[in-house]
This record gives sequence, structure tokens and C-alpha cells, in this order.
Amino acid sequence: MLKLVFALAILLPTLIFAQTAHRTGTLHTPEVDLGYEVLGTLGAEIPLIAVNGGPGLSHAYMMQNDLWQRVAAHRLVVLYDQRGTGTSKQVQPNASQGMDAQVADLEAIRNALSLDRVAILGDSYGGMIAMAYAAAHPEHVSRLILSDSAAPSWKSIEHLLPQVFPDREEQGEAEDKKLAADPEAAAQAGLVNHMRMCFYSPEKRDAYVSHMGDLGFVPAVSRAVQQATENLDLTPKLANFHFPTLVITGRYDMNVAPLTAWRMAHAIPGARIVFFEKSGHLPAFEEPEKYLRVLESFLVTDRAKNVPKDRAAKG
Repeated sequence: MLKLVFALAILLPTLIFAQTAHRTGTLHTPEVDLGYEVLGTLGAEIPLIAVNGGPGLSHAYMMQNDLWQRVAAHRLVVLYDQRGTGTSKQVQPNASQGMDAQVADLEAIRNALSLDRVAILGDSYGGMIAMAYAAAHPEHVSRLILSDSAAPSWKSIEHLLPQVFPDREEQGEAEDKKLAADPEAAAQAGLVNHMRMCFYSPEKRDAYVSHMGDLGFVPAVSRAVQQATENLDLTPKLANFHFPTLVITGRYDMNVAPLTAWRMAHAIPGARIVFFEKSGHLPAFEEPEKYLRVLESFLVTDRAKNVPKDRAAKG
């Protein structure tokens, strides 16, 4: 079964969405047409680019609650689909799925929107892209947020799902065998089973699973990304991060266990870590009010100096 790192969300309240400035666009590059979405307006506050997890998912799953619309009440928020997913499926044959290509796509989005310095938020696998981007383009990074992020290398992720959910893992293996003749169906079923292991609250788990619908999982992209990045190790780069960094982790995240976040926070100079005590892998879902409060506290700026008012980002 593929090793997957996901960030998930909930249903989108249409009223808040309707009240938020919103537009979509497509950026044409030599390798891929990148679909993106912009919420809010550019003002005094630092713009934020949110990089979704997966690999192999579009950003659509991050838009199923009102979190980013609420963040966009105070700043410009950008989300985009990684190459091969969602509205970014027009990819040239033999185009790379390696990290250099992922970083180039993120840089193309930033540049096309004429954003000089931005906050980069990487959620789950998106945290690996965020770290790689920060290492390549520190001059454009005003803040870095790693939210239940993958480790700097696949090999250093503390992944505890098999130890904590042996029953779910066994069910997943049985379903894989049952659907062996239909790899696509097996992959989609595996995704659903994986999501059931990402929650602290059984009630929120059931609510999410009952409403999640099609999250646009592309197994071939997931496999290609993991193969292209299997030997990547960004760990040596972390000591050179000299911008404010916030590390977020669900206390009961068994997909990327908190020890992963702890190690990253201690490897990045001056980084702060915030634990979400009633969350698994999905604190934006399970504790959205605290998530918004912590994020805004970290992002708020002293406009005269362009520095955080509260680097501790206390929850």
C-alpha cells in the first residue's frame, strides 16, 4: 500500500465563500499549465501561499471548510494544484515530478502574481515542498508554516498508523486483494481507509468521511512523486532558515507523529512549535478555531518593521 501523507478538510460553508473575494486562473509554463485560486485581496498584511498535501491530490480538499476564506479576510491567500492533479493536469510528456520541478512551479505562481515576499504554508506532504522552496528562494520567504508536515526526507517520517491501527491496516490489505483487478478502485478505497485513521475525534472522523466525496486522488502522480523524491533529504538545509518559522502538529497525529514536528522545530533556528491537543493529522479540521487563532497570531505584522508581533504563536 502506498505511503500517503494527507491533509484533509470539511464541507465548505457557501455563505462565507460568497463574501470573500475570489478568482481562479491558469498559468502556462513550458512543462505544465498550473491552475490556481486566489482568495481575498492584497493589502498591508503578508500574502500567504498554501501548499497542499498528497502527493497526488489537488488543493480541492483544503477548500471544503471555511478556514482559508477566514484567513483571506485579512490577507491574500493563494492555493494551486500541483502538476498532474486537479486543474493542472495538462503536463508535457516526460515532465519531471521531482522536487526541483515542484519548487519551480511554486516559484512560477509567486512570480506570476507579482508577490515579492510571502508566507509559505506547507500542509502534510506540502511541507516538504515548502521546505525545498524556502531553501531555494529564501529571499521570497517572509514566514514559513509547517502544518503536520512531512519530514525533510521520507525516511525520517515517524509513521505509526500500522502500530496504532492494525485492524484498519488489515482491512485495507484485504480490500487491496479484493480489488486487485482494478488498481484505480483499490487506490481510491485505500485513500478512504487511510483517512479513517487521521482523526482524534471519532465523531469528526465520521462526519468527514460521510461528506468527503471525490478528493481527486491521482495514484499515478502519487507514485511518480514518491519515486522521484525517495532519496531527497532536506535536513541539512534547515539550519539555514533564518525567517520566522511555525511548526504545527496534532498531538495524536499517527500519520506523521509529533516527534517529526519536534525534530524539525529544533533543527530550524528560532522555530516555534504548537501542539493541537484534540487533533490527529488534521488540526485545521478538528480544531479550526484554534488553528485560525494560532495562524493569525503568527502572521500578523508590525507594518513599520514587517516583523511578527508574536513569534511564539501561542495557542
